[in-house]
Amino acid sequence: MAINTEVLSARYRAASVDLEGRRLLITNFLNTEQEKDLSEPPNCGGIGRIRHFRRLVSSSWPLNPLPIDPAILALGLPSTDMIRAQVFQNAACNWRCWYCYVPFDLLRANPDYSDWLSPATLIDRYLDQPDPPPIIDLTGGQPDLVPEWVPWMMAEIKNRGLEQQIYLWSDDNLSNDYFWKFLSNADIELIATYPKYGRVCCFKGFNAESFAFNTSAEPALFDQQFELLRRLLTLGIDLYAYATFTSPSNVDIAEDMRRFVDRLQMLDENLPLRTVPLQIQEFTPVKQRLNQDIYSVLHNQQIAIEAWRHELESRYSSEERACNIASVHLYGVS
Repeated sequence: MAINTEVLSARYRAASVDLEGRRLLITNFLNTEQEKDLSEPPNCGGIGRIRHFRRLVSSSWPLNPLPIDPAILALGLPSTDMIRAQVFQNAACNWRCWYCYVPFDLLRANPDYSDWLSPATLIDRYLDQPDPPPIIDLTGGQPDLVPEWVPWMMAEIKNRGLEQQIYLWSDDNLSNDYFWKFLSNADIELIATYPKYGRVCCFKGFNAESFAFNTSAEPALFDQQFELLRRLLTLGIDLYAYATFTSPSNVDIAEDMRRFVDRLQMLDENLPLRTVPLQIQEFTPVKQRLNQDIYSVLHNQQIAIEAWRHELESRYSSEERACNIASVHLYGVS
């Protein structure tokens, strides 16, 4: 049975935000299954982790410049192929992507593996380490179950006078309209004008079938992802996109990929140049979830990435494809 996204979103939002106290439920990684997959022990008292974003994923996959290049450009840092980020992870998600590196126990606002924390406490713990990374990454889970998190963090960073030295990065799975439903006009204005912020929106598939397979949500919500991103594009936020290409079927992948890229270009001619396909890999929780042959699913993503490459090569020049992702112009984005 498919997830009822609307019901689950409302339930997890209610369980993971304290509006009056300006707190939200943040994952504590200590003694969790996810801790086993971390390259460094949890930090910030267990509620943070250091992530090393690397440009090279594997020899068979396109380079991933996110959030490396946007952060470098925003902070005036020298070029690099790896950058450290301080990750804070909200403790709820309204979808259940089979390939998610987060154990599902950490996605249901579970009080056993989370703490109620304010942005002030998060920044305190971020600063209370020998070498704070230049990026703070707000991830999940689905951060936009609590869209207030981003402007709360921005306000706290500005209050500390740190807005010139921290690049803020957040994820969005394009699953609900809470950004507009719960944020004030002042909140949206702060997000849209905050100079050192980037937001990445993740397409969970390249057609309705792969989307439903990947998320366990209703296939129709694949279309909603495009509409939500269209609304975000009108605000002038520095936006990027991820896409996952795992699929249970290898039928008509090339044709479906052509339509997918068409739809991206309908939002903005250059949006595919700001879109990064994510290679799905086998983290510890993944091996326990997929009923069908994981190797056929991962093989299909290889077919899909070749189709993606073909579409970009047929639509953009080599110079356009080689352009720094943070310098690709979108509507409302310089």
